[in-house]
Amino acid sequence: MGNKENLKICLVGSSGGHLTHLYMLEPFWKDKNRFWVTFDKEDAKSLLKSEKVYPCYYPTNRSLKALIKNTIIAWKVLRKEKPDLIISSGAAVAVPFFYIGKLMKAKLIYIEVFDRIDKPTLTGKLVYPIVDKFIVQWEEQKKVYPKAINLGSIF
Repeated sequence: MGNKENLKICLVGSSGGHLTHLYMLEPFWKDKNRFWVTFDKEDAKSLLKSEKVYPCYYPTNRSLKALIKNTIIAWKVLRKEKPDLIISSGAAVAVPFFYIGKLMKAKLIYIEVFDRIDKPTLTGKLVYPIVDKFIVQWEEQKKVYPKAINLGSIF
């Protein structure tokens, strides 16, 4: 991974709450080389108007078609951008970016959503085995994800 000055970060997530979650990490990413992958929806366009954004396919809810399309997008975007680090708080669009990112030697950080306390999300279950850091926001979530790090709420 590059040093902190030239660290390249991919922030990937659905629009709405997942994107808001990632945006709240601004103190971490604001001075870094970064790009975003999210849905081409009004909330994302408004929040990320001055950011580099790659649109991904939606809706993703348990959709094989969306997974295939987003896997192709992930392959193209990650080959072009070559991030050192990929961060996501979900949802499904994170899965192909994490698996392809892992193949390309990117470090992976997943942040489990705040509102899921005692059960895993599908995305969390799918990426947990391959991430470098799995962050939870409740101590109870460590029963579901034993290797997770509880950093408390980012709200």
